[in-house]
Amino acid sequence: MTVHTTDTSARTDALTDTLTARGFLISTRTRDALHAAPRHLFAPARGWFATNGPGPRHRIDRDADPDVWWDAVYSDGSIVVQAADGAADPAQGVAEATSSLSAPGAVVAFLEALDVQPGDRVLEIGTGTGWTAALLTALGADVTTVEVDPGLAATACETLDLAGFDPLIVTGDGALGVPDRAPFDGVHVTCGVGDVPYAWVEQTRPGGRIVVPWMPEYGEGHKAVLTVTGDGHAVGRLIGTTNYMILRAQRSTLTVPADMAGADETTTDLDPGEVTGSLGADVAITGALPDVMGAPRERDGVVEVELADTAGTSWARVRQGDGEHRVWQAGPRRLWDEVASAYERWTGWGRPGREEFGLTVGPDRQVVWRDAPSNIISP
Repeated sequence: MTVHTTDTSARTDALTDTLTARGFLISTRTRDALHAAPRHLFAPARGWFATNGPGPRHRIDRDADPDVWWDAVYSDGSIVVQAADGAADPAQGVAEATSSLSAPGAVVAFLEALDVQPGDRVLEIGTGTGWTAALLTALGADVTTVEVDPGLAATACETLDLAGFDPLIVTGDGALGVPDRAPFDGVHVTCGVGDVPYAWVEQTRPGGRIVVPWMPEYGEGHKAVLTVTGDGHAVGRLIGTTNYMILRAQRSTLTVPADMAGADETTTDLDPGEVTGSLGADVAITGALPDVMGAPRERDGVVEVELADTAGTSWARVRQGDGEHRVWQAGPRRLWDEVASAYERWTGWGRPGREEFGLTVGPDRQVVWRDAPSNIISP
């Protein structure tokens, strides 16, 4: 429901009603925090709006069209506030988005999973606009928030001060955490990671939680809720889909040549659209092939899957056909064959869904498991 008013309390009520109806918002404490930290205080005057899920994407400008701006700010969508690490205009929606005011549904889902209690010491990774740090503070947490971009950190500091919130803002690499402020009761992560930095585990007390957008090299992003154990590990399940910008220290690019010259060409009966469209299969494939990047593309209405290994030695492309599907592979590895094998193993397990999988993060490695932490998926 859209409320056409600048009454921020009424708009927040309407937004929280929407989030409750969608299953994101449960706690009355979180609802109260959304009122205590009104979203418009942290929204840019100009930006690029994208609804949370399929829907409109467009520029917003508070001065040029205030009605559209207010509607966007109090709806369940993200607003890009930085593009190309500050080198491009975020309101154009063209360059790569590198920081945003996250969609309320995504923010609330992670806050609910973290289950912040008054007095908790919380480490936030990725300050951005400062809105989530304000919400954590409104929930009663003692917040330390880390932002890698000095410009964003400075703006967030000013905004938080004007809004009446005083978390400690640290400018630096979030992957390192803030050891001087440890131990924390919880870690709240607002950027995607494929490898959960062990520093976050080390800096969280046993029994504390880490909520993180786990975004491996292959497939979808996942909400992961991990609990730190007494033996120096963090263990937990995947609870849903998510999509965040990647931690700067872990950015990578999937590159497959446009020219198929030199590649081995074969065919497969396995539909690439089925492989990429099967929830749970992507987690199983990631567990078996943690060093393989993969993403579906659509060209002229036809699904393609592009694959490459992180070492840069091998790549593959699979193009959907009529019955038979064309496969191109190059390099010492046959990446499509490896992905197909991992997919077929997943179907042999009975096609388990995402929620049947989990992660364990330890000092030496990170592993994916099925059903129970002891049931580790191996290559």
